[in-house]
Amino acid sequence: MTDRPKIAFQGEPGAYSHEACRAARPDHEPMACGTFEDVIAAVREGSAELAMLPVENSTYGRVADIHRLLPHSGLHIIGEAFVRVHINLLGVPGATLEAVREAHSHLVLLPQCGGFLRANGIVGRVSPDNARAAREVAERADPSHAALASELAAEIYGLEVLARHIEDHDTNTTRFLVMAAEPDMTRRGSHGMLTSFVFRVRSIPAALYKAMGGFATNGVNMTKLESYMVDGSFEAAQFYADIEGHPDDPAVQRALEELDYFTHMLEILGTYPRDPRRP
Repeated sequence: MTDRPKIAFQGEPGAYSHEACRAARPDHEPMACGTFEDVIAAVREGSAELAMLPVENSTYGRVADIHRLLPHSGLHIIGEAFVRVHINLLGVPGATLEAVREAHSHLVLLPQCGGFLRANGIVGRVSPDNARAAREVAERADPSHAALASELAAEIYGLEVLARHIEDHDTNTTRFLVMAAEPDMTRRGSHGMLTSFVFRVRSIPAALYKAMGGFATNGVNMTKLESYMVDGSFEAAQFYADIEGHPDDPAVQRALEELDYFTHMLEILGTYPRDPRRP
């Protein structure tokens, strides 16, 4: 037990989100939760001060469900963290790489080291969580079964690292968002500010093109723009965007005012400092 404030993450101890919590908020106690919804609920109910949520990976792409959850979470983005993801093949004590026939991990992780698995004749098996895969491999005690997980997971569950840093790309990185129950609109950090928001455009010709024009004419850099379906319909699309700057910046104010004219929903999710490791 500890008196430190808690930061909630999805997964079991040893998950990459656990590593992200330790790296980005070392003054907080990591708190494991079963689902992303549980992470959000922990902060909304007050059992955790912060939430650590993965949003995208440089190899795999967008993390499923996150963009759908963010607008309805009741939480606010107060920070971002770019975490280098090192994937390791973990086996039971005494196991060898040559003996491994199956490697268990989360669906997101398996494609990130597909080259290594094929080269070594290892079949990937989907697990709900990479840290859970490590725990179950330890419990199975079968040298032909291994887990793809972090070195932290190996330490927690008493496994050996049979192959280290086996990800296909040496830039494999996951972006996490740090979220809190209350927004923080202060200017902070020494690498600039970012603002994230979601919106839906009005049903008029070229609405998205016109809505984006305000960012170009005001010199506001948009670092991300993604669309996704909402309400189970192909007719309704919602957009998620990240821009450089603070809502109080005159150029950002003008761009958001122009965006608002062409939308029927606009919600700012948070304003936060740019991570110095951002590409």
